[in-house]
Order: sequence, then C-alpha cells, then structure tokens
Amino acid sequence: MNKLKYISILFFFALQATAQNKKFTAAMEKNLHAMDTCKSIASYQQIANAFERVSNAEKKEWLAPYYTSLCNAFMASMSTGDKIDVYCDIADKYAATADSLSPKNSEICALKSLICSQRISVNPMLRGAKFGGKSAEWNTKSKELDPTNPRPYLLQAQGKFYTPAQFGGGKDKALPLIEEAVKKYESFKPASTIHPNWGKERAQYILDECQKK
Repeated sequence: MNKLKYISILFFFALQATAQNKKFTAAMEKNLHAMDTCKSIASYQQIANAFERVSNAEKKEWLAPYYTSLCNAFMASMSTGDKIDVYCDIADKYAATADSLSPKNSEICALKSLICSQRISVNPMLRGAKFGGKSAEWNTKSKELDPTNPRPYLLQAQGKFYTPAQFGGGKDKALPLIEEAVKKYESFKPASTIHPNWGKERAQYILDECQKK
C-alpha cells in the first residue's frame, strides 16, 4: 500500500469517527434537554428508554447507561413500596455498565450512592443501617475521586435534611453540608455539554428550606 493511499484511509476513518461522535453528542443533548423538563414517572420512563437506545447503539460510551440509570433512580424517588426496588434494580444494572466502561468515576459513585439511598425508603427502619452505610461509602468514594464534584455533597446534605432530628438529621445538620454543596456548584464546570451537571436547583431548594426559621 503506498503512502498516499494509507493516509487517505486514515483520513476516511477519522472523518467517520468524528461524524459518529457528533451524532452521539447530538442525541445525548436532545435527551438531556428533554430530561430537564421531566415531572412524572411516565416522562422519565420515556427519556430512560431513549438513553437506553443510545446505550445499545454506542456500547463504548459510559454516559448513556449512566443517564439510563439516573432516570430510573429518579423514578424510584417518585415511587412507593416494592416499585422502588424495581426501578433501583434497573438503575443498578445500568450503573454497573457505566462503571465497567469508566471505572473509578466520581459521578458513577455518586449515582450508586443515590440508588442506595432510594432503597432505604422502602422500609427505613429495616433498611436504614444497611443501605445508609452503603450509600455513605459510595458518597465518600465519590468525594475522594473528585473533590470538586458537588453531587456527593448534595446527596449527603439531602440525606441529613430528610432524616428526623432524633436520628441525627434535620435542618441544622443539613445546613453546613448544603452550603458546601451550593458553593461547589457555583465553581463546578462539566467536562462537556453532555457530562453530568444536575442537582444545582435541588441544592438551592434545600438551602432555602434549611435557612427558614
């Protein structure tokens, strides 16, 4: 093969890869925009399905299974009873896929912490110790991997906020944690338009609630 032909082949594959990358980014941006408007389980399910299709098409990309998992974690938070575990099982499945594609990832660790915390709500008295401990472990690992990531701080503050005062939670305990989370959101810059950047509005809401007398 002569040098010119070899360069032409390389150029062709480079263009093909660039086009594929743009297609993936465009699909992800479209889904993320729609995700921002979700207000119900049905709407989250629709976007989860869309992310799942992208995940099946782009098997080397961790962000698509990550968001599939995240949508299911959000659906779990809007559910009750055994349905919570159904969504959490799906969320765990896709979080594991994302983890296999991008190990030691702060965002994925925070996601796993969120899933564990959702499982507690099925039966707080029976599950609090087990899944609370697991959630805390993933949260700590998320912070260690990326101290600038605001999401583990939000999740920690949120956990304290919704834990009754007699069990070590409440507004007073949550306030310093959510203040730190809000501060980190102010300086956080996602790696791209499709990398995780969720939680800022939620953090501000919890801060406002904690500051109420």
